[in-house]
Amino acid sequence: MAVGRVYLVGAGPGDPDLLTVKALRLIEAAETVVYDRLVGERILGLVPRHAERIFVGKAPRRHTLSQEEINALLVRLGLAGRRVLRLKGGDPYVFGRGSEEALAVAAHGIPFEIVPGVTAACGCGAYAGIPLTHRGLATGVRFVTGHCREDAELSLNWASLADPDTTLVFYMALLNLAEIRSRLVAAGLPADTPAAVVSRGTSADQIACLGTLGDLPERVAALAPPAPCLTIIGRVVSLAPQLAWAPEPAAGFSRAVRHG
Repeated sequence: MAVGRVYLVGAGPGDPDLLTVKALRLIEAAETVVYDRLVGERILGLVPRHAERIFVGKAPRRHTLSQEEINALLVRLGLAGRRVLRLKGGDPYVFGRGSEEALAVAAHGIPFEIVPGVTAACGCGAYAGIPLTHRGLATGVRFVTGHCREDAELSLNWASLADPDTTLVFYMALLNLAEIRSRLVAAGLPADTPAAVVSRGTSADQIACLGTLGDLPERVAALAPPAPCLTIIGRVVSLAPQLAWAPEPAAGFSRAVRHG
């Protein structure tokens, strides 16, 4: 039996209009789709009805399959001659475990392709009116994981992260906002640094909770925004009230911004 092929495809942050042309072409021609929790219904609606769908979504402390089991599933399908669309939210190589899955299929001689997607930092930042860099406010940006295994403390280089000239984007950080605040402030980042949590970024239900590093955990707790959420810390967040925008109604999108 001929070996199949695995396509690791980034579905972007939520808005189907942000799919790449290649991603859309592969989705519309899909035969077997292995998809994550962060792939929304509007994007799944583009998958052909006859295609087999396999859900492997993971939420904090609740996994449908472990990462090792997902790797094994992709290998099994590929060795069975299937053309597999592995559909992942955002970009497969930005906190998407895409490289681990690619290594697994490559180790078994299964051909694969990587299709980049708009990562949440870029999509959510843009839709919330927050540029990741801006002259005079931020000379760089860092993407940082905001969670760890088994409820352990975050093991990050806090002194390196506490740079007022750098925008920090924390993925999957909602449960650790208080620790992130205390660690960054202790490392020297001013508590009045602008900060935001963007909930369900680029979707019709997007909410941006704006505040400062010092008060963001309490603002978010009061608002209780639904997951998924992205945390952005840096002076660029101060531009959000001026740069807030919404796509035209024809795009089917409406956005709410709440300042605590």
